[in-house]
Amino acid sequence: MEEESRRLPLLPFRVRLMRIDIITVVPELLESPLNVSIIQRAKNKGLVDINIHNLRDYTLNKHRKVDDYPFGGEAGMVMTIQPVDACISALKAERDYDEVIFVSPDGETFNQGIANSLSMLDNIIILCGHYKGIDYRIREHLVTREISIGDYVLTGGELPAAVITDAVVRLLPGVIGDEMSAFSDSFQDNLLAPPIYTRPADYKGWKVPDILLSGHEAKIAEWRYDQAIERTQRLRPDLLRGDK
Repeated sequence: MEEESRRLPLLPFRVRLMRIDIITVVPELLESPLNVSIIQRAKNKGLVDINIHNLRDYTLNKHRKVDDYPFGGEAGMVMTIQPVDACISALKAERDYDEVIFVSPDGETFNQGIANSLSMLDNIIILCGHYKGIDYRIREHLVTREISIGDYVLTGGELPAAVITDAVVRLLPGVIGDEMSAFSDSFQDNLLAPPIYTRPADYKGWKVPDILLSGHEAKIAEWRYDQAIERTQRLRPDLLRGDK
């Protein structure tokens, strides 16, 4: 079909281990989501190396503080520059990094395209903000990219870091049993995924579309594409318009 040419090309096969370093004030928040299911499987297979760094280990403050009052009298506390700089510098002394990412509500909105591009990198750092925010000089001099997972504010950057990590790791070849499965997900081609069904074919009179039982691969592919277009037009027309 002519429309198929608009689909994104498959990503090339990566042959190197990906490393993700996450800097956080509360590493406990990341222990569960990054140590189960598909991410744990990827780690066990040696496809990704995820390291969580407690920012308090890098502060020079004897009380292990990593925050202070903001200049100008604003409310709340601000993460200080020294421990962040010390941690990033220590990591960079060991290897080169493709990106130093700060997760922030005012960053570029995370989407499948960004996940695709990040999955092709070798080493990335994700910095989790906390409190009122971080000293802006960190963003000016140490951060290379800022990413948001949506127009809302969370207590800290740990949950966004977990979301980004999950979306990226599942794209690495060998992580998902059927590697092609990831490339048929919603948003890979600016379309929502078509409906999917499994057995039984008839449940309480709720039937699977006949075309999916026909065994005619070309007609099934055409049906799936038409369904993807219809669902996207109905639910997310902004994707077809190319809205940002």
